[in-house]
Amino acid sequence: MKIATPEKVNKIIDTLAAAGHEAYAVGGCVRDAVLGREPADWDITTSALPAEVKALFPRTVDTGIQHGTVTVLLGHEGFEVTTYRVDGKYEDCRHPSEVSFTGNLLEDLKRRDFTINAMAWNEESGLIDVFGGMNDLEKGIIRCVGDARERFSEDALRMLRAVRFSAQLGFELEEQTRAAIVELRDNLTKVSAERIQAELVKLITSPHPERLLTAWETGLTAMILPEFDTCMACEQHTPHHIYSVGMHTIHSMQEVEPERILRLTMLLHDIGKPQCKTTDERGIDHFKGHPVPGEELAGKILRRLRFDNDTTRTVKKLVLYHDYRPALTPTGVRRAANRIGEDLFPLYLKVQRADTLAQSPATQTEKLARIAEVERLYKKILEEKNCFTLKQLAVTGRDLMEKDIPSGPVLGEILQQLLDLVIEEPARNEREWLLREAVKIYEDQSRKPALT
Repeated sequence: MKIATPEKVNKIIDTLAAAGHEAYAVGGCVRDAVLGREPADWDITTSALPAEVKALFPRTVDTGIQHGTVTVLLGHEGFEVTTYRVDGKYEDCRHPSEVSFTGNLLEDLKRRDFTINAMAWNEESGLIDVFGGMNDLEKGIIRCVGDARERFSEDALRMLRAVRFSAQLGFELEEQTRAAIVELRDNLTKVSAERIQAELVKLITSPHPERLLTAWETGLTAMILPEFDTCMACEQHTPHHIYSVGMHTIHSMQEVEPERILRLTMLLHDIGKPQCKTTDERGIDHFKGHPVPGEELAGKILRRLRFDNDTTRTVKKLVLYHDYRPALTPTGVRRAANRIGEDLFPLYLKVQRADTLAQSPATQTEKLARIAEVERLYKKILEEKNCFTLKQLAVTGRDLMEKDIPSGPVLGEILQQLLDLVIEEPARNEREWLLREAVKIYEDQSRKPALT
């Protein structure tokens, strides 16, 4: 087997070799190259000590020198070069208390997480695969290097990484690897929320978001997303659904493009259903008003997992409006676009479509037709440049102040009234008409007696 390594990677390897050191491309880049995927980056492992690496290259950055990592800069690209190392004892289920350098490639490969990530390559030696990574790639298996319990005891995040790799590659967990996750899943609570977040996002934005079920089956979601377990236990006996809330969530993620905000929204869009569930005398379940508690619970989850404020606000809003159905009129859609926001309205339509496609096929046709009509009306609104936001209004607060309307709450209320008028009748978005109307509204309000 031959791997096509980039010219700059070969240059680094050759430079180290010319100085008497071993050097190989290693890890995920080798795995991806074997699979015919474009590696996101190329990592290099070497027998050279960090100081020796730095001496050989004019431009380097000490990105993790205490762990043996130096970034070598060639042109505008950076390549991590790490000295062969042996990890010391892991005391926090995440980081080794110390590392020691070694001149033995095998010792370095032994410390890696999975067989498919423990292969090395260079032009002279070819593929170094001492743990059967190629065989596991061919079989589609995620297997730990050595003893799975040891690997997961060293770094608990590896359990979630195993499921994430299975989702990204469409692989299955090897039996002992899976059993070790079930046994040691509680250790995942010792991992930082930021690291959990990163792995969860990679999992749900993968080609196989349904592998979240593997995290559920092995007990990992009980540690990081117990609300999902509650959804899995919540059945939906209703003409609109054929799955539990949890399985509907899984199917809805499969029906939307692998974009971070959209997949997070589908993961959380029905998170409020279990607490809203009621069952009528006919045995039919209802989930009235679930978007409101869903928005609140989604916010708590996203904050717990340390998502940024913009992501949290956006997902919460999409969760709140995921079930919103505007009147099928231009005015109704303008009002919906105003409420949801110009930037989020296209995402809202994608969320509704994915939600519908994960429901009962018996009710999909009418719902999908409705969504298509909303989308058609929205496109027409955009084409005709209809106003439905304050920034599209033909007057501003400054314009009103020039008409002696004082700044403050009253001015804001008048602008909102003007926008309401324009949403009803787009032709009214004309500066002079709006200014006259604003003055009229202000004078009418000024004549009203104050409440005492």
